Amino acid sequence: MQFHLNGYRPGDPAIAEPLGEPDAARPDDGLPAEVDVLIVGSGPTGLTLAAQLAAFPDITTRIVDQRPGRLLVGQADGIACRTMEMFQAFGFCERVLKEAYWVNETAFWKPRDGRPDEIARSGRIQDTEDGLSEFPHVILNQARVHDFYLDAMRNAPARLEPSYGRRFLDLDLAAAEPPDGHPVTVRLERVDDAHQGEVETVRARYVVGCDGARSGVRRALGRALHGDSANQAWGVMDVLAVTDFPDIRLKAAIHSAHEGSLLVIPREGGYLVRLYIELDKLRPDERVADRAITVDRLVAAAQRILHPYTLEVKEVAWWSVYEIGQRLCDRFDDVPAEEAGRRTPRVFIAGDACHTHSPKAGQGMNVSMQDGFNLGWKLASVIRGRSTAAILHTYSSERQGVARELIDFDRAFAKMFSAAPKQPGAEGEGIDPEEFQRYFVKQGRFTAGTETCYAPSLISAEPRHQHLAAGLTIGKRFHSAPVIRLADAKPVQLGHAVTADGRWRLFVFADDQDPTVPSSRLHVLCGFLAASPDSPIRRATPDGADPDAIIDVRAILQQGHRAVAIGALPPLLRPRKGRYGLVDYEKVFCPDLKAGDVFDLRGIARQEGCVVVVRPDQYVAHVLPLDATSDLAAFFDAFMI
Repeated sequence: MQFHLNGYRPGDPAIAEPLGEPDAARPDDGLPAEVDVLIVGSGPTGLTLAAQLAAFPDITTRIVDQRPGRLLVGQADGIACRTMEMFQAFGFCERVLKEAYWVNETAFWKPRDGRPDEIARSGRIQDTEDGLSEFPHVILNQARVHDFYLDAMRNAPARLEPSYGRRFLDLDLAAAEPPDGHPVTVRLERVDDAHQGEVETVRARYVVGCDGARSGVRRALGRALHGDSANQAWGVMDVLAVTDFPDIRLKAAIHSAHEGSLLVIPREGGYLVRLYIELDKLRPDERVADRAITVDRLVAAAQRILHPYTLEVKEVAWWSVYEIGQRLCDRFDDVPAEEAGRRTPRVFIAGDACHTHSPKAGQGMNVSMQDGFNLGWKLASVIRGRSTAAILHTYSSERQGVARELIDFDRAFAKMFSAAPKQPGAEGEGIDPEEFQRYFVKQGRFTAGTETCYAPSLISAEPRHQHLAAGLTIGKRFHSAPVIRLADAKPVQLGHAVTADGRWRLFVFADDQDPTVPSSRLHVLCGFLAASPDSPIRRATPDGADPDAIIDVRAILQQGHRAVAIGALPPLLRPRKGRYGLVDYEKVFCPDLKAGDVFDLRGIARQEGCVVVVRPDQYVAHVLPLDATSDLAAFFDAFMI
């Protein structure tokens, strides 16, 4: 973490220095007549987006919600490894790690052989494969995640706070672009006691509906969720209970012979546990609300499934019933398919507003927050005049593809979880518990969130040089690795350099030449980036800004950290920044041979080296040879202003 750049500042370094006069949004203030971005809904999706935009005080952002205040008890709780990587970018992963339950192993239970009315453990596996991420899969109340985002927003340069007590009424999108560039008019009704019934009108450059499965923004666009229901009722409850079930503090999938299935999710704090309980099949024309299911019925069903073990529920902290369904919107923005080439989006939907599924795989909140992260930096880049508006088309295409994969997975997973267990060698319908365990292991990377791979686009290149970095796949997230920082010999994670500040990164993996020699490929590349009129850094960086304000260059050498003098490296890797022209010494890294050589871990071609281009949302956009300067310039010229 770097601070004191523009002068010594005592106190908490996590509280960013406000740049200029931040246009702070306070919960009790009236909304301005015009904003750059209006976010409807302060769930995890909206807060991710707001936290990203709060990094830019020159963007007027407002986030509104119908609720009277911050969330106190949340429904979602699973946090995937990839989401933890994102939390690292926002600066609060350590807080999550400290409070959360860590999902280290998963147990599987099936009917006991010879006594099918009882359950017996059939397997126990490591939850996440080694080396998949530097972070674990964890469980934490959604409300706490909200709290961390709210802290990040109020400590960011824009000092952003949600405006609660506002109900979305409607929006109007101008047929033609108005002169002031605010084509979306939104009406909001105040529902707080002090202003009950008052209607506020806000004109926005962009509007994002993060307002859940019953999204008013989605309806205003004339879009709908399409899909089906499995006609299966499930219950979920967070309980404080006394039990002799041996795996109550492990994630456990339980298939009973005749009483249905149960998923055990231990919660943070050491005592609380969440139970997902299979209930009844529903008729095609029936809704789960028609059954008038009570919490006592959930408790009784869990007790039957756990037989011969006992479950004495002392307190139910929260409970609900739901029906399994998978639904997807055809587009995640306001542009009709036939007009995609003629105009750019102005209204977007994200999270549950455009995709819904069952909660048991723990993917809903994770995928939704990634929607917000994907869109946030793109909006910021366009509003600030850094990129062309064409990049906004990639939001719907990238995230709808991810949602479609999630729904296909969720449909298969939910079907297998609800299927009756099949006895070994038996014919007919049902699921072999061992087959379910194998499927769980096979899909481990997907549920960890690390298998997302964006197709080639304006901001994701064709993989012509992928062999130069076999372990850093174009379209996938930048897989971090341990390194040693050259200047101070500190062991760090390379991926943690990609923070949520809207900047692109160039990770320059040096070839096998001496990096201090002026004729080396590293020196030549840095000279091009620093001085050539074709350099994307020179072309994109505003006058007077720090040299890494738009594109941040980091170098990874093959030599040990004691073998290279930092002063002999190109000046681009020791940039002068801030009002005092202080030197940034944190741009160069070397292999950490105790933890594993990054060149071996990520399949970097040692003889040639390479440049890995990483997007602001931590996804690999390009892999190029060190001397492919014209290709590097052409990639950025396609969208960057």
